Amino acid sequence: MSTGSEVISDQGAAWAFREYESVRHRLPALRRQAEFVRADTLDAIADRFDVFLLDAFGVLNIGETAIPGVVDRVNGLRARGKQVMVVTNAAGYPSSVLHARYERLGYSFATEDVVSSRMALLRGLETHPELKWGMAAQPKFGREELPDGADFLEDDAAAYAGAEGFLMFGASAWSEPRQALLEQALKDSPRQVLVGNPDLVAPVENGLSREPGHYAHRLANATGIEPVFFGKPFPAIFDMARERIRPGVPDERVLMVGDTLHTDILGGNAAGFRTALIAGYGFFDGEDPAAAIAESGIIPDFILDRP
Repeated sequence: MSTGSEVISDQGAAWAFREYESVRHRLPALRRQAEFVRADTLDAIADRFDVFLLDAFGVLNIGETAIPGVVDRVNGLRARGKQVMVVTNAAGYPSSVLHARYERLGYSFATEDVVSSRMALLRGLETHPELKWGMAAQPKFGREELPDGADFLEDDAAAYAGAEGFLMFGASAWSEPRQALLEQALKDSPRQVLVGNPDLVAPVENGLSREPGHYAHRLANATGIEPVFFGKPFPAIFDMARERIRPGVPDERVLMVGDTLHTDILGGNAAGFRTALIAGYGFFDGEDPAAAIAESGIIPDFILDRP
């Protein structure tokens, strides 16, 4: 299953890093400073932690391909008594679709083992007034888990004008004309924008895909309306994950593992957990992340060659 989003095959980690740094003022602050230690895989540091929170893209898989050895790594951590969970910004996919993907790739995660930014956004709606929402979401997945009465935003300007607020789940059905319609609608009548997936990009087999965060930050720059984000690096998704962590596990025994400094590592740090950056796959795809770490000041506790 591809994201279906626009693929930027001629851009790499350096370009994406600059994009993330340009929106740094909207991201959470670091809770603590760290110094990184390099290691080969999670096995090398497993004794230090009781709970592993794994990003999906760039840690479990690249597009529709499981990263070699990670299925066995996850099973091995469980055999050692570790709790292993997925914490993913894949807000565009219903839970059933995510679980089917992981199973197809060879992973065995129970329902309670997966926390998605889609789930965090849906929970966030419980504290918002009931509105007629317009949604950036993929109609082919149906209405599973989506709010009753919400409309898919496509190419009809009237749907944008009639919505009382906007939800951005995924970008696989999004386009520049639809972005322009939403931007104009917000200029005409300011409304809330709630965003499930804060990612600017995601790694796919042939490059990087543009994700909802990219479009949400553009909307903020153009309209002055600040989006409310629910996925990594923001607190809502980590609050949900914390509820599922075994009772009594201290934060320093929880490791957030991801491939992106500005989502996984910044978010894990802000939540109070320890962090490990995957350098061999995903965002950095084998490049040394040391320069990006130094420039951003977002320092993981560990840099791993592979999960």
